[in-house]
Formats: sequence, C-alpha cells, structure tokens
Amino acid sequence: MEEIYAKFVSQKISKTRWRPLPPGSLQTAETFATGSWDNEENYVSLWSIGDFGNLDSDGGFEGDHQLLCSIKHHGDVMDLQFFDQERIVAASSTGCVTVFLHHPNNRTLSVSQQWTAAHYHTGPGSPSCSNAPCTGVVCNNPEIVTVGEDGRINLFRADHKEAVRTIDNADSSTLHAVTFLRTPEILTVNSIGQLKIWDFRQQGNEPTQILSLTGDRVPLHCVDRHPNQQHVVATGGQDGMLSIWDVRQGTMPVSLLKAHEAEMWEVHFHPSNPDHLFTCSEDGSLWHWDASTDGPEKSSLFHQGGRNSTFLSHSISNQANVHQSLISSWLSTDPAKDRIEITSLLPNRTLSVNSLDVLGPCLVCGTDAEAIYVTRQLFS
Repeated sequence: MEEIYAKFVSQKISKTRWRPLPPGSLQTAETFATGSWDNEENYVSLWSIGDFGNLDSDGGFEGDHQLLCSIKHHGDVMDLQFFDQERIVAASSTGCVTVFLHHPNNRTLSVSQQWTAAHYHTGPGSPSCSNAPCTGVVCNNPEIVTVGEDGRINLFRADHKEAVRTIDNADSSTLHAVTFLRTPEILTVNSIGQLKIWDFRQQGNEPTQILSLTGDRVPLHCVDRHPNQQHVVATGGQDGMLSIWDVRQGTMPVSLLKAHEAEMWEVHFHPSNPDHLFTCSEDGSLWHWDASTDGPEKSSLFHQGGRNSTFLSHSISNQANVHQSLISSWLSTDPAKDRIEITSLLPNRTLSVNSLDVLGPCLVCGTDAEAIYVTRQLFS
C-alpha cells in the first residue's frame, strides 16, 4: 500500500465521508466531507484530495487536501452521510438533523433543510425541551432515517417538513447507529449489545427481530451491512471486538474476532470489494481486514504488531448444502479459511481514530489528533 498522507486541520474530526461518484463513473474519489466535534466552533467541510506532496518534519508524507468550503455546525457532528452528489446530512449532539447543499460554482455550503428537534428526551426527570443527541443517520434517496440517545427512530423524506414516521420508544437504551438492510427494513444497534431489525411497512412500534451478544451487554457503537449479501452484518462496540452476524439465522453472532484494545467507532465493508473490511478505534488504530481466499494460503498475519486474529466462536448451522460460492467469506467456518490478514494502516498510534470511509482505491479517516489521513492506493 502506498503511503498514507496526513493533513493537520486544527479541529478534532468526528466524521469523514467520500462524496459518492455518479453511477457508471470510472473516476476515483476526489471529494470528501468532514464533521468536527469538541471544538469551540464545529464545522461541516468539503475537501478535495489534490496532489500529494512532501515529507513533513516527522518523516510522514504531508497531504495536500484542499479545503473547498465549510459551514458552521451547531453542536458536535455525531454522524454525516451524503444524501446525493450535492447534499450532505449531518446529525448533531443538539438533536438537530440538517441537510447541507453544496454549490460547486461559488464553493459554498448552505442549509437546505433542517429538523431542529428530531431527538429529545421526555418523561419524568427531563426538562420540557431537553434535546437528545442524534447519534446516527442513514440515507437512501429520498429517505433519511435517524436514531438517537432518546431511543427514537425517525423516517424523514427530503423536502418534507415533518417526519413521515416516528417510532417513539423504539428502544429504552441509546441507539448508536443505523443501516438499511433492504429498502423498507433498517437495522439498529444499541448500548446494551442488541441488534434490532425494523420494517417500516409494519404499523406497530416493535422490531421484527432482535439479535444480541449473550452475557455481557457490551454497548455496540457501529454497524455496516455487506454490500452484496444483505443478511451479513458487521458490528463493533465498546470492547473493540468485531462481530459478524447472519440475520437469517439465530440470534447470536456467527463469529467474534478479537480486535482493538478500546472502543471500535466505525466498521465498513469495502463497497465494491467486500472481502475487505475496515475498522477504526479509540486506541488510535485503523485496520484493514482481508478475508479474501484467492491468494496463497494465508497464515494469520498482523502487520506492524504481530497480533493474531482467529475466530473465537461459531454458532452457524451446517451449510454444506449451500453452494459454497454463495457464502460470504465472512461466514466461512472452514478452519483452513479461518484466517484473516490484518494490516495496520496508520504509521504510529495516535489519539482516537473516530471515523473512516472507503471508496474504490481510496480511504479517508479523521482523528482526535486533529488530522485527516488519506490514501489513494489501498490495494496496490
């Protein structure tokens, strides 16, 4: 892999996201968005990755990411997702959800739409208008789904003033993240180690399915769905473990992989090469997990640190009758294949790596050390 380039930006970065490429485009990713947190003033910003340049004083490579435009954001940016090429949805610690519109001609961002009190606490002990952080957002044009510390799920549509659907008491604990499984179905993870599947076609306020880690109720912080196999889901949580789930079977993870030494903040399958998965953590690390089986027999390698990664548990039924090529490499239980190559992508441990995103050969991540790291040759 080519060098990873750092750019110091004088603000703690909570979220980084590549702007999606137009359908059928052969370009590589060029523009990404960032959100900041824990600063006196927080911003949502757009950057162009520009040319890569010179060695800096630490011997690392200094990136030339160009700031295209930024706009003040009230509260910490808790999540950030592109709605389409021009619009970005930001979730705030104030409970507000904002759609920002990019005007490429004059390089500005403006507020296109806002739901100011999408998330709020109610009930005994909370003031009448106590805002609750909006912790997660997922977009599937024209729909926007948000979750929050208040245990509420909102379904918004772009250009609608009010929520199309709200599940008020979806969870008695904090919802930390959300993803679409199929268009009417979403999956949430919460602070007591549960995954819940919700179907917006159903009128009630109950999930259609609940999966959970047995024993310790370890908070789950992040979730991602396999891009081609919608039943395969990866989660990460407070203990740094990576869990792989098959939502079609059982209520337990198919495999638990020992991973980071502190909270895992984000997990992402590579969108076009999903045998590769990426995680980042409070412990300052950013990892590339390679479960592809097309190379020579892999031993369990951990580059830069010698950490082994083996599957700790299996609770998968016998799948011998299923055509092998249909089974995701993440669900394989063949001991010869229970080997995953892990590469640490950052040259040295830093403060928390809060967010990452991958698109084609490009990766971007943001840290509490006020740095943005970019590489354009993930698989070289």
